[in-house]
Formats: sequence, structure tokens, C-alpha cells
Amino acid sequence: MDTIFTLLMVLIMIACVLLVIVVMAQNPKGGGLSSTFGGASSAQFGVQRTNDFMEKATWTLGGTIIVLILISVVVTGKPSTTAPTQQPVKKEAPAKQQSAPASTTTPAQTPVAPAK
Repeated sequence: MDTIFTLLMVLIMIACVLLVIVVMAQNPKGGGLSSTFGGASSAQFGVQRTNDFMEKATWTLGGTIIVLILISVVVTGKPSTTAPTQQPVKKEAPAKQQSAPASTTTPAQTPVAPAK
């Protein structure tokens, strides 16, 4: 499992680096890589296709990262095995011994006061 995990992590890191490069090459105002071609309009030299490529590359790399992360979770995720519950050791109650009554005198031995 460690080699699969390492492989997936390397692929995720490569995709992340490529995504950063593609996003940094774009200009948020629509210029981006197309502006490096001399600021020409998007109709010349296929610059519009460059913008389309950059947008598709961004979405593709983002989707690839998500899929790789999900695959890594499914493949390397270990099912949670709960520790075997140990039954508490049942202590057997000691055998009840014949306990003496609370009072040491029996009803026959109780002194009776004379009636008046």
C-alpha cells in the first residue's frame, strides 16, 4: 500500500504544480498568454485557441487532482477496525458465609420487664 500511496501523492503533486503554472500564465483580464504575442487581437495567430487551451487545461488539471485524491482515499483508506472489546473480568462473589444476626440475643433470651 505504501508504494501506491507514494505514487498517487507524486501524481497529485505534479498535477498541482502544473495547475499553478497554467493559472499563473493566465491573465485575469483575458490577456494572459495571448498578450505575450505582442498584444495582437485574439483573431490573429490563433490566440483565441490559446485562451481556450489554457481554460481547458485548468479545468482538466483541477478535475484530475480531485479524481486522484478520491482514488487515493479509496485505495489507501483502511477500514476502521475497532479494538476487540475485552470483557470485564467477572469477579465471582465470595460464597456468603453464615453471618451472625445483628443482635446476639435471641427473642427467647430477651429479658421481659414485669407487668404492673
